[in-house]
Amino acid sequence: MNEPPQAISAASKRGEELIADREFCDLVCTRGRTLLELASNLAAMRAGEILLPRPLIGRLLLESGQMETLLDEYGARQNQYWSRFRALTASLKNFARIGEVLAYLRRRLPTYRLLPVAGDFRLATREQLRLVGGVVAEVAAALLEEAQGVGIDVSGIVPFPGEFGGRLPRGRLAHNRGDRIAGDTATTVTHLATEFLNLAAEGELLRAAARIPPAEYAACFPDPVSEERLRQLTFRFHNLQSLYDTHVTGTTIETSDDELPILRGHASVIYHLLDIATDLAHYYERHASPHTADAVLRERPVVDSDATMATLFAYAMAFSSDYLAVGQRLCQDILRRYAESGRLDVPVPSYRGFHVRPSNLVARIVAHYGSAVQMDLDGQRFDAASPLELFRANEAINARKRRWLALEIARVHPDCAGALAPEAAAAAVLAIVHCLAGEGKIMLYRQPLQFSDQLGRREGSVLENSVAEIAQLQATGQLDIRTDLTVTFIGDRRVLADVDVLARHGYGEDAFGNNVALPKALSYLRR
Repeated sequence: MNEPPQAISAASKRGEELIADREFCDLVCTRGRTLLELASNLAAMRAGEILLPRPLIGRLLLESGQMETLLDEYGARQNQYWSRFRALTASLKNFARIGEVLAYLRRRLPTYRLLPVAGDFRLATREQLRLVGGVVAEVAAALLEEAQGVGIDVSGIVPFPGEFGGRLPRGRLAHNRGDRIAGDTATTVTHLATEFLNLAAEGELLRAAARIPPAEYAACFPDPVSEERLRQLTFRFHNLQSLYDTHVTGTTIETSDDELPILRGHASVIYHLLDIATDLAHYYERHASPHTADAVLRERPVVDSDATMATLFAYAMAFSSDYLAVGQRLCQDILRRYAESGRLDVPVPSYRGFHVRPSNLVARIVAHYGSAVQMDLDGQRFDAASPLELFRANEAINARKRRWLALEIARVHPDCAGALAPEAAAAAVLAIVHCLAGEGKIMLYRQPLQFSDQLGRREGSVLENSVAEIAQLQATGQLDIRTDLTVTFIGDRRVLADVDVLARHGYGEDAFGNNVALPKALSYLRR
């Protein structure tokens, strides 16, 4: 186990003092004896106990974490003799953490009051805990074998003498503490429900992963699945749970609203499932992936990658997606009950009114919150959750534009009420169109304009000819009439706030109908 000369030379150039092989081996043997005894316990359990006892998991996490720190302090990861021992120690800690979360989930499930989903989550969690227990035992056995390979005498290592299989008594303490009176808890509840909906909108990663066949699991790394993306999503759900516990737990409003603890339960179970998914993604990227993994475990694997990926995709991410969907509907119901009604006056979209894109964006905002919102135009109400309803409002908008246009034509051409010969009428219409375009009252989308063959030939006055020709140009998308028309949205203030942001950003378009980037506050609309 002597260091090769090139390694000694490289270390000397960095000014590092090298520790003797035997001295380091003795150090690991002394500091790691408890860990190796625990590994001996686990290796012996492979043919017997299948569910990891919680006290054993806790002690295993402590000892493996301390050993990993010691190995890193001496640079074991970069040492050809100790790198595999270090990787196995890290893997043992990683899967022990997963086992700890699974055991916690299994124990806490009755308190979460989870809404029904397609799969049997309770049974699946028990099965995953059994599988992870087997993985931990296999890694522990490999660690013992590797310890012997690096020179540690394991002949005297026997199972840890502590008792880890004792059963804890059933039940919970009485909930007899009085409710606390918090500040504006209702505002916090609506904030939490809204944030859950925003996270649900960003959960396409989970929904997509739940639909992926097993043969394509590995191809999902690093896009769309990665440890980094899962960790970010995990953090946000953990933050959601923490906000609830700080501002809602134990308050009078929580006691009076049965759905609030259910919201907390769904945020918590998704957080824990994402925590498991993050650890599994970390293991795959660090130790199993053909593109990013360290060769020390990839070339001689201990853990079945197919089983690991099945736990990641078919359990952790699939159930996260399911509980995200039912939690989304729960939050929409909460927001409807806590909704504060308001009114919002906003301008009509400048490019062709409520055509497809603006109508869809407004409807998606309303659908995101699940609240009832209406759009009022001259006393006529339209369901803002329906793009077709909003699109239908263009009939009334265009009628108002034509009435406004008649007044503008009369202003720029006072003699428009009379009839003229075809050539004179055509010249008058052209002059009116160019005058209004020059004043910005008409937006031209095509130049030169392609006028109809009826220009100046229609019966009636110059006014009637002008209105008909401009309407024809508008219908063919060559121009639009610019006005200061406004509509009023009525409903949930949270929905109105986002509609206001959308309107301030041109409903996602510029004056010529080109798409523009939506602000961060409306990021859920980008998906």
